[in-house]
Amino acid sequence: MAKKTLGYGLISVGWMGRVHSRGLSQVPERYPELGVAIRKVIAADTLPAARENAVNLMGFEQATENYLDVINHPDVDIVSICSPNFLHHEIAMAAIKAGKDFWIEKPMGRSEVESREIAEGAIAKGLMTAVGFNYRQSPAIAHARELVRGGKLGNIYNVEVKMIADYVNDPEGAFTWRYVNEFAGSGVLGDLMSHGFDLAQYVVDDITEINAQSQIFIKERREAEPGTSHFAKNASGKLRTVENEDWASGMMRFANGASGTFESSRISVGPSCEYSIEVRGSLGTVRWNFERLTELEVAFRDAPEYGFTRALSAPGDGHYGNFQPGRGISMSFDDLKTIEASLFIKSVLERKQYAPSASDCYSAAECIAAAKRSIASGSWQKVNPVTTNRTTKGHK
Repeated sequence: MAKKTLGYGLISVGWMGRVHSRGLSQVPERYPELGVAIRKVIAADTLPAARENAVNLMGFEQATENYLDVINHPDVDIVSICSPNFLHHEIAMAAIKAGKDFWIEKPMGRSEVESREIAEGAIAKGLMTAVGFNYRQSPAIAHARELVRGGKLGNIYNVEVKMIADYVNDPEGAFTWRYVNEFAGSGVLGDLMSHGFDLAQYVVDDITEINAQSQIFIKERREAEPGTSHFAKNASGKLRTVENEDWASGMMRFANGASGTFESSRISVGPSCEYSIEVRGSLGTVRWNFERLTELEVAFRDAPEYGFTRALSAPGDGHYGNFQPGRGISMSFDDLKTIEASLFIKSVLERKQYAPSASDCYSAAECIAAAKRSIASGSWQKVNPVTTNRTTKGHK
């Protein structure tokens, strides 16, 4: 079978940009049925060392300082947008103007307004999009969704979502753009709970109302040099005020009548990547934790032995069979991004949305906006619905 070659352009060659590049490189091997080859045409980054790595280590034909050189390159068909949050909207709108299909990281915009403009702009141009909701790509999550949406758990009563991390629990952690609302849009709500809201809506149903609270626990940090990772410590710059939330929690109501709770933190001590969802119904419960990403715990009310059983992922659960031949062999974060990349490529080739879409991310942004309104008002807030081009409705 003759392969179709897609010219690929990458914007921002940081950790996530490298993950995108590796994921797309894996698609021809993991998904030969797609009949695609990826040509790494051009990468953009403001740092000279990153541009050198793009060419010398990652296999791009050329590198540039200007992201418009990527978007406007005649040989580029698909674009990855892995820049800091405050550049997402600007770059995505440029890609839309140029008519280029794009894979963008979350939060897609700093606000629901920016996210709506991106989602609606892509739809108006007939573009295929993908958003970095990689946690929904776990084979265990595919299994959980099948049980929930297939009625195996009965009527869904409660949903609990946690996105608990420790990456800045040290007060000596460096102050970066992530702590400035103008650049980040929010703290853990955008950085982590965008994943949590997407997981809840993907597995269960749309969130219709939210009541939330938040707190900033580490109120000042020392400024770091531009380009410093938010994992860095012992910065020597001046003290800066942290503007957005270290922690948030709240309650949710779902379209199917279920109730739920959520919690997210970036300053926990103990949990590092405890990104989890638990769904409780009249007939059973499922729960999943990213720290054991190919394991789903399942309990059924009428099971001979009451209690949780470990259901290890196996071929037939989501995309597991594209990576491992038998039950229980583990997978990685990068594998989930490869699945995401494959869905993006399939969307581009077939002109049908399979990957988590810009509209899915806009929906998560509306959840964040409702949480922020609730924090400000101290009351329940309705989530503005997003209905067009959502893969949570049909894609598994």
